[in-house]
Formats: sequence, C-alpha cells, structure tokens
Amino acid sequence: MPGVAVHRIVLALLVWALALAARADEIEVREASLAPVEDGLALTADFAFDINPRLAEAVANGVPLYFVVEFELVRTRWWWFDEKAAAKRLQRRLSYHALSRQYRLSTGLLQQNFGSLGEALAVLRRVRNWVVVERTAALAEGTYEAAVRMRLDTTLLPKPFQLSALTSRELNLESPWKRFSFRYTGPAPAPVESREAEAR
Repeated sequence: MPGVAVHRIVLALLVWALALAARADEIEVREASLAPVEDGLALTADFAFDINPRLAEAVANGVPLYFVVEFELVRTRWWWFDEKAAAKRLQRRLSYHALSRQYRLSTGLLQQNFGSLGEALAVLRRVRNWVVVERTAALAEGTYEAAVRMRLDTTLLPKPFQLSALTSRELNLESPWKRFSFRYTGPAPAPVESREAEAR
C-alpha cells in the first residue's frame, strides 16, 4: 500500500537522521606507514580534522584536551588465531596559557608553543618517526596487519564535560581504525658504532 511505503520511508529517514546526529565528529587517517629505523619500527601518520567551536572555546578557557594515538600490530595466521605482536599508545595534550597567550602541545617531556590554535593543530595532526616496535622485540619475518587511530580522550575532561560527552556529539572526536599490511623482513642495520662495539 502506498501509505505504508511512505510511512516506512519517513521512518527510515528519521532513524538515519538520529544516527547522524549522534555520530561523533570524525578524524580521518589520511596516511599511515611503517619503516625500519635504528631503534625498531617507526610509524608516520597524517590525520585530518578540526575542533569545533565548543572545544576551541573550552581550550581557550583553560580546559586541556588530551588526544590519544593508538597503534596495533597483528601477525595474521591462517592456521590459528591472529597474534598481537605490538600495541602502543601516544598521548598528546593541547592547552592554552593565558599569560603568554600561547597554545602548548605536550607529548611526554616535549613541549611546543604556538601563537595560534591553527598552528598547534597543524602539528597535532602529524605523527613522525614514532617508534612503535622496539628493536629488541622478537618479530618473526612475514606479513603483519598494522592499525592506527586517533581520538579525543573524553575521560580526562572535567566531569561536567564528561557528562555532556555522553549525549553531545560536539565533545566526541575520533577516527576509525585504519588498517594496512606491512611486510617485515628483519631489523634495520645497527649503527656503525654498535657494530664496532660488538666486534670488540
């Protein structure tokens, strides 16, 4: 019946609209790659996102935002369960200091100051030479599946913001996992100094 069909279409559109309203703002993982370095395997990744006016206002009013980059490396095995070879987490803190009128991006002990929010976000969107697998890790040669994502850690927001994050998409910012294959053929050659020390 035409009336039933129209009703179903309207209902489907309503469900779609509600799902869209509840969806978190997305971070896009544009590029991600692994490369052998002296210390192990290093990740390079580029993300695309902006923070909405509410989050920008929160930072300007002294509320720090904590972004987390998560990485996993899995060895796929057709004859058995997949093996998680590595997992690592990188936390980056974005804050604003009213006295100096500068934005600060903190990664561990490293702190960088910026004159504008845009400059700070440009650096936040990039991950360069992050060692995600140590050289000492016992990785077997073969094909692995790597995965990386970034998200705003809402659990570290002040309590009122955490409650708002439960119902508002404005305070949720995350990317889906980006997965890519990586062929491991062994560690990079040790530095010359290390090889000379081992030979003595």
